[in-house]
Amino acid sequence: MHLYNAWLPPPVAEETKKEKESFSRVVSSLKNVYRPDDSDSVYSTLKWISVIDLFIKAKSDIILEDIVSVIEIGLELFHKSQGKLYAQVRWGNILVRLLNKYRKKLSLKVQWRPLYDTLINTHFTRNTGPEGWRLRQRHFEAVTSLVRSSRRFFPAGSASEIWSEFRSLLENPWHNATFEGAGFVRLFLPTNPDNQDFFSDNWIRECMDLWDSIPNCQFWNSQWAAVMACVVKNYKFIDWECFLPTLFTRFLNMFEVPVASGSGSYPFSVDVPRNTRFLFSNKTVTPAKSIAKSVVYLLKPGSVAQEHFEKLVNLLEQYYHPSNGGRWTYSLERFLLYLVITFQKRLQHEQQNRDNDGQVELYLGKLERTAFVNVLLRLIDRGQYSKNEHLSETVAAATSILSYVEPSLVLPFLASRFHMALETMTATHQLKTAVMSVAFSGRSLFFTSLSSGSVEPVDLSGAGDTFIDLIMISLSNALLGMDANDPPKTLATMQLIGSIFSNMATLDDNIEELSFMPMIRFSEWLDEFFCRLFSLLLHLEPSSVLNEGLHSSATSGTFLVEDGPFYYCMLEILLGRLSKQLYNQALKKISKFVRTNILPGAIAEVGLLCCACVHSNPEEAVVHLVEPILSSVISSLDGTPVTGFGGRGILDPSVSTKAKPTLSPALETAIDYQLKILSVAVSYGGSALLRYKDQFKEAIVSAFDSPSWKVNGAGDHLLRSLLGSLVLYYPMDQYKCTLNHPAAAALEEWISAKDYSDGAPKPPKWHIPSDAEVQFANELLNLHFQSALDDLLRICQTKIHSDPGNEKEHLKVTLLRIDSCLQGVLSCLPDFRPPSRNGTIEDSSYPSFLIAGATGSSVGSTQLREKAAEVIHSACKYLLEEKSDDSILLILIIRIMDALGNYGSLEYDEWSNHRQAWKLESAAIIEPPINFIVSSHSKGKRRPRWALIDKADMHSTWRSSQSTYHLFRTSGNFSPPDHLILLMDDLLNLSLHNYENVRMLAGKSLLKIMKRWPSLISKCVLSLSENLRKPNSPDHAVLGSCAVLSTQTVLKHLTTDPKAFGTFLLAILLSSHHESLKAQKAINELFVKYNIHFAGVSKSIFRTVDNHIDSLDFGDLVSQIGSMSFDSTGLHWRYNLMANRVLLLLAMACQNDPNFSPKILRETAGHFLKNLKSQLPQTRILAISALNTLLKDSPYKMPADDQSLLSWNSQENAKTSLEGALREIFQEEGFFAETFNSLSHVHIITDIDSASSRGNHGNSSFQSLADKSITRFYFDFSASWPRTPSWISLLGSDTFYPNFARIFKRLIQECGMPVLLALKSTLEEFTNAKERSKQCVAAEAFAGVLHSDVNGLLEEWDSWMMVQLQHIILAQSVESIPEWAACIRYAVTGKGKHGTRVPLLRQQILNCLLTPLPPTVTTTVVAKRYAFISAALIELSPQKMPVPEMELHNKLLDELLGNMCHSSAQVREAIGVTLSVLCSNIRLHASCSHDHSNESGKTDMDIPLKEENWVRLLTERASEVVVNIQNSSLSDVLDTSSDINIKNGYQNGDSQDDAKWMETLFHFIISILKSGRSSFLLDVLVGLLYPVISLQETSNKDLSTLAKAAFELLKWRIISEPHLQKAVSVILSSADDPNWRTRSAILTYLRTFMFRHTFILSKGDKQKIWKTVEKLLQDSQVEVREHAAAVLAGLMKGGDEDLAKDFRDRAYIEANSIQRRRKTRSTKSGHSVASVHGVVLALAASVLSVPYDMPSWLPDHVTLLARFGGEPSPVKSTVTKAVAEFRRTHADTWNVQKDSFTEEQLEVLADTTSSSSYFA
Repeated sequence: MHLYNAWLPPPVAEETKKEKESFSRVVSSLKNVYRPDDSDSVYSTLKWISVIDLFIKAKSDIILEDIVSVIEIGLELFHKSQGKLYAQVRWGNILVRLLNKYRKKLSLKVQWRPLYDTLINTHFTRNTGPEGWRLRQRHFEAVTSLVRSSRRFFPAGSASEIWSEFRSLLENPWHNATFEGAGFVRLFLPTNPDNQDFFSDNWIRECMDLWDSIPNCQFWNSQWAAVMACVVKNYKFIDWECFLPTLFTRFLNMFEVPVASGSGSYPFSVDVPRNTRFLFSNKTVTPAKSIAKSVVYLLKPGSVAQEHFEKLVNLLEQYYHPSNGGRWTYSLERFLLYLVITFQKRLQHEQQNRDNDGQVELYLGKLERTAFVNVLLRLIDRGQYSKNEHLSETVAAATSILSYVEPSLVLPFLASRFHMALETMTATHQLKTAVMSVAFSGRSLFFTSLSSGSVEPVDLSGAGDTFIDLIMISLSNALLGMDANDPPKTLATMQLIGSIFSNMATLDDNIEELSFMPMIRFSEWLDEFFCRLFSLLLHLEPSSVLNEGLHSSATSGTFLVEDGPFYYCMLEILLGRLSKQLYNQALKKISKFVRTNILPGAIAEVGLLCCACVHSNPEEAVVHLVEPILSSVISSLDGTPVTGFGGRGILDPSVSTKAKPTLSPALETAIDYQLKILSVAVSYGGSALLRYKDQFKEAIVSAFDSPSWKVNGAGDHLLRSLLGSLVLYYPMDQYKCTLNHPAAAALEEWISAKDYSDGAPKPPKWHIPSDAEVQFANELLNLHFQSALDDLLRICQTKIHSDPGNEKEHLKVTLLRIDSCLQGVLSCLPDFRPPSRNGTIEDSSYPSFLIAGATGSSVGSTQLREKAAEVIHSACKYLLEEKSDDSILLILIIRIMDALGNYGSLEYDEWSNHRQAWKLESAAIIEPPINFIVSSHSKGKRRPRWALIDKADMHSTWRSSQSTYHLFRTSGNFSPPDHLILLMDDLLNLSLHNYENVRMLAGKSLLKIMKRWPSLISKCVLSLSENLRKPNSPDHAVLGSCAVLSTQTVLKHLTTDPKAFGTFLLAILLSSHHESLKAQKAINELFVKYNIHFAGVSKSIFRTVDNHIDSLDFGDLVSQIGSMSFDSTGLHWRYNLMANRVLLLLAMACQNDPNFSPKILRETAGHFLKNLKSQLPQTRILAISALNTLLKDSPYKMPADDQSLLSWNSQENAKTSLEGALREIFQEEGFFAETFNSLSHVHIITDIDSASSRGNHGNSSFQSLADKSITRFYFDFSASWPRTPSWISLLGSDTFYPNFARIFKRLIQECGMPVLLALKSTLEEFTNAKERSKQCVAAEAFAGVLHSDVNGLLEEWDSWMMVQLQHIILAQSVESIPEWAACIRYAVTGKGKHGTRVPLLRQQILNCLLTPLPPTVTTTVVAKRYAFISAALIELSPQKMPVPEMELHNKLLDELLGNMCHSSAQVREAIGVTLSVLCSNIRLHASCSHDHSNESGKTDMDIPLKEENWVRLLTERASEVVVNIQNSSLSDVLDTSSDINIKNGYQNGDSQDDAKWMETLFHFIISILKSGRSSFLLDVLVGLLYPVISLQETSNKDLSTLAKAAFELLKWRIISEPHLQKAVSVILSSADDPNWRTRSAILTYLRTFMFRHTFILSKGDKQKIWKTVEKLLQDSQVEVREHAAAVLAGLMKGGDEDLAKDFRDRAYIEANSIQRRRKTRSTKSGHSVASVHGVVLALAASVLSVPYDMPSWLPDHVTLLARFGGEPSPVKSTVTKAVAEFRRTHADTWNVQKDSFTEEQLEVLADTTSSSSYFA
C-alpha cells in the first residue's frame, strides 16, 4: 500500500481496501463495451479512460493481471482505431502512464512496426486527413511518447530490423530524409537487454562516421548524442576507450561558446525543415542531458574518461563565471544539473544492486567518486554567485546532493564560502546565495558533526565542531537577515531556519544531548527571534492597495505570504518542535503582541502566526489567543447599529430608518482585522473551540448584522473557517517529531515514501469530528443556511422591502451567508441522488463505489441541497428580472450555484491551487537516496515527516473531490438530477449576460456541469446555436454563446452527435448578419478553433437516414453548404471562405465511406477547380489546399518500374470518377488563362525579397492572422518540397510555391494529355509576360508539367517543351531567375521517399542545360545558366547516380575548371558554387561505389583517376597563385610612382587573372563549408588552408573580404583524424612565413583550432604547436609577440597541465635571470628589446591564464612581473596592463587571496599600480 493511502484519515483508509475489486469491475465493464468487430465502439470505451487514470493518480493497490489486461486491450484498440486520431490520443496517453508506472513489473512484448506505421500514415504521407493541426500535434506527441515507453518491451531482433529500416534513409546526408531517419533512429532504437547482441564496436564506428557526415547541425547532433547516451548507459560490455577522443571532441563543440572573441553560435547551421524540427523537437539547443548522461556512465575504474572529463570542465569552467554569462549559460546550467542528477542515479542504482550484479568491478569506488566530485566543485565554485537565478539555485542544489557523497570535500568548501560572503561588503547578493547553500546542506552538516557512525572523523580533523559553529553562526546571522526592505534575503533566512529546525528532534535548553550547541541558549535566541519577527511585521508594507471587492480573501498578504511558503513553514516547524516550557514562553509573547497591535496591512501574516500556535497546541492556544480576540470583537460590535439581516429574528421593514446607519472607519478596520485574524487562527481549532460555542455564534450573527459590508465579509470568513475546523479531516500533530535518527539521537529521522511497508512509520493523528462538533455545525447551518434560504425566498416572493437600496443590502447579506456555509462545509453536505433511467432506484444498479475519499463527516442532508437548489432557482429568476444590472448579486448567486451543482469542485480547486505543494521540492528538505555520511541508502528521496503528512493531506483532498465524480458518467442507467437541470438552465441564461465577468463565471460553472453529465451537452449546443442564427440576438448573447461553444468539451461532443453537428455548422455559416466587430471576431475565433481541433466525423453521422426524423440528412447538409460557397451568393468573403472550408472538411471526412464518396467527391473537386479563378484571394488559396488533398488517384502516371506494365495496359480504359467532372471544367474557353491570371495575384512581389517571409506562403502581406489560420488550416506534411537543404544564396527568395506546382502535376496525372494541350498556349503567353508575378505562375505550372511523368510526355518534350526551356535560359530578364531556378529544381527532384527514383525527363533537362551557350550572350545569362545547373545538381542523389549522370559530371567539371578566371564577379561566384556541389557529388558517389564496387567494374575504374586530377590541379595551382598574388601586392606597394615598364604591365594583367582565379576558389571553399558538405572534401580544405590564412590582408579588397569570410567558417570546422596531421604541418610551416600578417593570422586560427581539437591532437603535435607559439614570443614584430602571449594564456587554460607547468617554470627562471643580471650590471647590454619583451610576455601569459584563482605559484610570478615595471616601452605597457587585469579579475575575492602574498610582494605590486592613473 502506498504511504499516502496508509496515512489517509482512518475512515477513508479503511475504505481504500475495496479498491482492488472496484478496479476489477472497471476492467470487466471495459471488456464488455469493446467489440472488436465494430470499429466505432472505440468511442464508447473513451469514458473509461479517465476512470483508469483515477486509479493511477489515487495510487491504489490493484492487481497486476488487471493492469496487464488493460494494457493489452489498450494496445489492440490503439492499432484498431487507425484514423480516429482523438481516440488514439486518449488511449496512447493512458498506455504511456501505465507502462511507465509498472515498467519494472511487466513482462510483455510490444511490436514496433505497427507504431511506426501509425506514425507514417498520419504524419509523413501526402494525404493528410481532415483533422486539425492541434489534434495532429497532440497525436504525434502521444504516439512518440508511447514509442518511448514501449521501447523497453521491444522483442529480441527489433534493433537490427529498426536499424536496417532506417539505415537506407541515412545514405545521402544532403537530403531531408536523413534528418527524418536520424529522428526515427533516436525514437525507435531499443537498448533493452533483449537486443544487446545487435550492438558492437563496428556499429558504433559506423554511427560515428554517420554523425560526422553533417557538421555543425544542432538537430543532427542532438539526435546522435541521445542515441549514444542510451547505448553508453545500458551496455557495459562495449569498450569505449578508442572512441573517447572523438566523443569528447563532439561534446565540447556542441556547447556553442565563444572561443577567443569569436561568435558564440554556429555561423550557419544546416537548415533542417521546419516540420522535422517541430516533430522531433529537442527543447534545449545543446543536448546537455545526453552529454551529461554519456559522461557519467563512461566513468569506470581505470578508464581515461575521468581525465577527458576533467579537460572538458577545464575548457568550459570559465563560461560559468558571473562575468562571462551569455546565451550559452542556460545550456551550461542544464549540463551541471544533469551531471549531478545522473551521478546520483548511478550511485543509487549501484548501492541497491551491490549483491546481485555480476559487474561490481565496474562500479564507482571511493576514488572515482572523489575525483568526480572534485571536478564538479570547480564548476560549482565558478557558478555559485552567478547573476543568473537558475544557475545559482542549481549550484546550491548540486552542493547539497554532493555533500552527502563526499562531505570531506564539499563541506569545507561550503564553510569557507559562507564566511567569505559574510565578510564581503560590496556584493550583498552573495549573502542570499550563501544562506541558501547552507539551508540546502544543513542536514549533511548535522550528520557529519553528530552521527556516531560518521565517516572517519580523522579526515575532518576536528572539523566537526567547525560545522556546528557554521550552523550556529548562520542561525544568529539569520536573525539579522529578517528585513522588511530586502524580501529575497528575508525569505532565504526563513528557509534556513525552517530547514535547520526540521532536522532537530526537539528544541530545549536543558537537554544533555544538545551540549553540541554551547554558544546558544535557546530561550534567549527565541526571545531575540520574536523581537525581530514582530518588528518585521510592524514594518511590512501591504503589497497592493487593500482591495474592497467581494473576494478580498482573508490572506492577500505581503511578500511573506505571496512569494513562497517559507514564512508559514518556519513558524509551524519552530512552534511544533519547542519543548512545553519554551512553547509557553513563545505563546505569552505572541498573545501580548496580537492583543496590543492592529495591523491591517499584515492580516495574513499575523493570522498565520496565530494559526501555527493553535495547530501546535490547540488547548493552550485557544485560551490565550482566540478567547481574548473573540471577546474583544463581541464587545466592539456591542452597541453598534444593526440592520437585522444577520438572522437574529424577523425583521420589521416598516421601521427602516431614513438615514443609513454606519460605523466609524477606525472601528470598522479594527473589527475587520480582528475577525479575519480569528478566521485564520481557528482553522485547526477543532474540539477546543466548543467551549466558546455561544461567543462564536454571537460574533458571527453580529458581524452579519453590521451595516458595514467589510465587516459582513469578515464574518463570512469566520463562519467559513469555523465550519471547516469543526467538520473537516486534517492532521493534528503534523510538526511534532516522533522518530529519532538511529545514528544521531538529536536529529529526526526522515522518511522515504518508496520504502514504506505496512505500519512502519506511525501514521499521523487526524482530526475526526466528534458528535458535539457535528451538532454545533448543524446548528450553524440551521442559523445561516436554512433560515437564510427562507429569508431569500421571502424577499423574492413577497417583496418585503419598499426601498430598493435596502432590498439590495438584504439580498447581499443573505446570499453571502448561504455562500459562506457552502464554502465552509465543502462536500460534507451530501450530493443530489440521480434518478435511474427506468424510474426506480434499484440497489444493484446503483454504482456505489469507485475510489475512497471524503472531506469530513457528513452534515445536513440531500434534502437540504435540493431545497437550496429550488430556492436559488427562483431567486435567480427574480434577480434577472429585477436586478439584472447588479453584478455583485449575480456573481454571488453564480458561486452558490457552482457550489450546489458541482459537488467536489471546491476541493478540486483547493488541491490545484495548493500553495504549500511546491515547497516540498525545495532541496532544503530533501535528503537524497544516497547518503555516504551515515551510509544509509533508500529507494527514494527522504523527506521530513511533516512534509509527507502535508502531501498525504493534499492526496486526501484530491480523493474527496474525485470519489463520486465519475460514478454516474460511466453507468448508462442514470439521468442527471432534476435540480441540476434547473441550475443548468439558469447558468445558460447567465452565460449570455451583458456583463463580461458574469458571463465568464457562469460559463465556467456550466462547463463543469456539462463535463460531469455529457448527456446535457446536446441541449446546450442547440440552444446556443440558436443565438447565432437569430437575426436579432444582441452582441453579448453571441459572445457568450461563442465562449461556451468553443470549449473542447463541446467540440469533442460534435464528432458523435449528428443533430448537434449539423446545427452547429449551419449556425456559424448563417451568422453573417451580426454587425458588430466584436461578434464577428468571436464567431471567427470559434470557427478557427473548430478547425484546429476538428477530429473527423464518426460513422453514426453518415447513417442519419431514418432514426432522426428532425435532423438533416448528411447529403442534404453537404449540398446546402455547397450552395453557400459560390462567389455569386453575395456573402461576405469570410463566410464564403468558411463555407468552402466546411465543404472540404466534410468531403475529406467521408472519403472512406463507400455510400457517399464518389458523388460528393466529384462535386467538391469540380467546385474547387472552379474556385481557382475566384475573385476572392483567400478562397483561391483554400482551393489550392483542397485540390492538393482531393486529387490523389493518378491513373495516367507512368508506372515506377517495368513489372507493372501489364497492369498499365489494362488500366488504359478505366477512367476515374473525377476525370469526367474535371474535364468539362478545364475545357471551357479561356479557363486556364483566367486561372493563371487570378493565381498571379496571390504572388505579391515586394521590392526587398526579405528572408523574413520564409515559409509564410508568401501571402503574409495581405492576410491577417485569423484569416491565415482559416486558409492554411492544415499542417503541411513532412515531405514538403524542397527535399534538400536550401543554402545557395543565388537561388534567392521564396516566390515559387510548390503547392501550385503540385496542383498542375496532380491535374495532369488525374486527367492525362488533354490538360497539357489546354495549358500549352497560356503557358507560353505567361512565360513571356513582363510582370514577374505572371512569370511565377508560369514557372510553377511548367514545373508541374515537367515533373508529372505521364504517358506521352516525352513526345511533348521533343515538340515544344525543350524549345521553351532553351528560351527561358537565354531570356535576358534578371529578376525572375529565382523562380525559374526553382522550377528546374522541382522538375529534376527525385521521386519516392528517399528521392532516389529518377523522374522521366531529368536526363533531357540536364542535357538541355549543358548545351553550350552561343558566344554572343551577356554575362548575366552565363551566370543564370550556372545558377540553374547548381540548382539541378543539388537535387541529384549521388549515391545512386546512373552512368550518364556521372559522365555529365565529368564533362561539366572540365568546363568549370577551365572557366575559373572569368571576367565577371557574378559568374565567378556562380562557378564557385556549382563547382562545390559538383565535387561533393562526385566524392559521395565514389565513397558509396567503394562499398558497392562489384556492381559495374568497368565504369568505376576511370572515374577515380579523373577525380584525383582535379584535387591535385586545384591545390598546386593555388600554391602558385598565392605566391604570385603576395609578390604582386608587394610590388604594388613598392612601385607607387616609379615608371611602370611594359614587363610590369604584363605582370599585372596576369596577376589580375590570378586574383580572379583565387576569388572563384574562395567562393568554392565558402560554399563547401556553408552547405554542410565539407565532410567529404576535408583533404581539399586542408590543402587550401594556407591560401585562406595568408590572403587575409592584401591590396585587393574583394579578395581579402572573401578570404576573411572563408576564415571565419573554417574556425568552426573540426578536422578529423587522417587529415589532422596535414593541417598541423601546414600550420607549423606557415608560422615561419616571412609576412608577419600571415604569422598573426595563424595565431588567430590556432586559438580556436586548439580548443576544437584538444582531445584528438597527439601529444607530439601539441608540443610542436607550443614550441612554435613560444618561438613567436620573440618575433621581430611587436603585434605578433603580443598576439602569441594571448594565445599562450588561452592554451594554458585549456587542459594540458604538464606542458603548461613546464612553460611557466621556464618563463620564471628566464625572467629571474634577466632581472638578476640587471641588478648586477647597470648597463642594459646583452638583450634585444624583443627578447626581453618575449620573456615578460611569457610571464604575463602565465599570470593571465588563471583569471579567478590563486594557485601557489601565482604570487611569485605576479611580483616578478611587476618588477619589470621600470623597463622602456613596449615592456612597460605590457606590465602595467597585465597587473591591472590581474587586480581586476581578483578584486571580488581579494580579501581572502591577499593572504597568499608576503608583505614585500604586496609592496612591489602596490608600486606598479599606484603610479598609474585612477582608472587602471
